[in-house]
Amino acid sequence: MPRLFAMALAGALALGIPPAKSVDAEELPPRQSATFAVHPIGVVKKIEGRTLIVLDKKYQPALLGLDLFSHVYVVWWFNRNDTPEGRATLQVHPMGNRTNPVTGVFATRSPRRPNLIALTLCKIVSVEANVVEIEAIDAFADTPVLDIKPFIPGYDSAAGARSPEWAGRR
Repeated sequence: MPRLFAMALAGALALGIPPAKSVDAEELPPRQSATFAVHPIGVVKKIEGRTLIVLDKKYQPALLGLDLFSHVYVVWWFNRNDTPEGRATLQVHPMGNRTNPVTGVFATRSPRRPNLIALTLCKIVSVEANVVEIEAIDAFADTPVLDIKPFIPGYDSAAGARSPEWAGRR
């Protein structure tokens, strides 16, 4: 059993939640806050065929050592998709392809979802000052960047990973 799943299952059992039971949020212990403030650390820039993550200069020290990695996860905000209808969407045809089965948004990479958080694995080209140049990203220019995390091969892989057939099609 994967370690994180085992920890989540143990936590659920400690709260008295039996496995495979649907639980309403009201049944869970109270949260510290019902909302969270997330602030961009930078933006995506696309200039003359180059793709850049330009961070606010105050975050430049946080890039120390990133140049030692080949890839980075970029966490960004689907800012051009923020509508009440989009946030209310809970099921979609994956990849916008109607031949794919209707699927819950948490089982897809759809930009239509309750929280507009996106994640892209990107190859690093260079890191200079407050700028990370990457090969490409599936975000528009001027998209807010929320965080950057290095890809670590020993952590960021899953032995025996599986996915539905539609996920392998592009």
